[in-house]
Amino acid sequence: MFAKAPGSHSPPVLEPPTEGRVRVTWIGHASFFLQFAGHSVIVDPNWANWHGPVRRQRQPGMLLRDIPEVDLVLVTHAHFDHLHKPSLKILQAREGIVVPRGSGSLVKKLGFPAVHEMAAWDAIQFDILEVIHTPCHHWGARFIHDTHRDYGGYIVRAGGKSVFHCGDSAYFDGFTKIGKHQEIDIALMPIGAYEAPSGRNVHMNPEEAVRAFSDLGAKLMIPMHYGTFPLGNEPFEEPVERLLMEADRLGISEQILIPEAGVGIEW
Repeated sequence: MFAKAPGSHSPPVLEPPTEGRVRVTWIGHASFFLQFAGHSVIVDPNWANWHGPVRRQRQPGMLLRDIPEVDLVLVTHAHFDHLHKPSLKILQAREGIVVPRGSGSLVKKLGFPAVHEMAAWDAIQFDILEVIHTPCHHWGARFIHDTHRDYGGYIVRAGGKSVFHCGDSAYFDGFTKIGKHQEIDIALMPIGAYEAPSGRNVHMNPEEAVRAFSDLGAKLMIPMHYGTFPLGNEPFEEPVERLLMEADRLGISEQILIPEAGVGIEW
């Protein structure tokens, strides 16, 4: 079963932004629609109503059927809340799907024209659209016996703008390395599922996400991985509340944008 976009929201803007800008639309959980002037990608698309025994708590900000054909679909790792096969089967991508090394077999029968497997720091380019696969501190097994699937995030760049999608990660010193090697305009950072049972040193709490954002040297931060599937035991509103408190303490509140699902943020 797929979740439906709430009827009270205005339809999302599907026309591309003007040259030299990027539009970031949060769909929910870790799902984002990224639009550049001539290119678009969707990351970790998931329209499921349920994640195992956990029911979706926030409706997607866009209808799955409203997503236009994109250049690429990007999947950060093989976990079921990020690699959601029923959603992937419906999406259309001219250049195919990108997955971490070892996960190609999971998506090869989903109808994409090409499957691109990437290791950390690999890069691919289509016209002016560039995708770089970045490391993180997480794990990639879809099933218990998996020991061969990589995981990570992506930097997506086109038209002079760059967006970093962290994927799932605990805090680690690799964020500093990413920031030293890549200029990032907007960082999409996970802030939820840090309490048991889901934390286990593989997710960041809001304060750690702010620290990672600082390490990256990005200009803006948009949070994700909260308020959609209750994967940790933290209260529903706590991740955003702690994020805003930490940003205020550090004097960087103007760099933190909290999106409404389905409403694009342009930069």
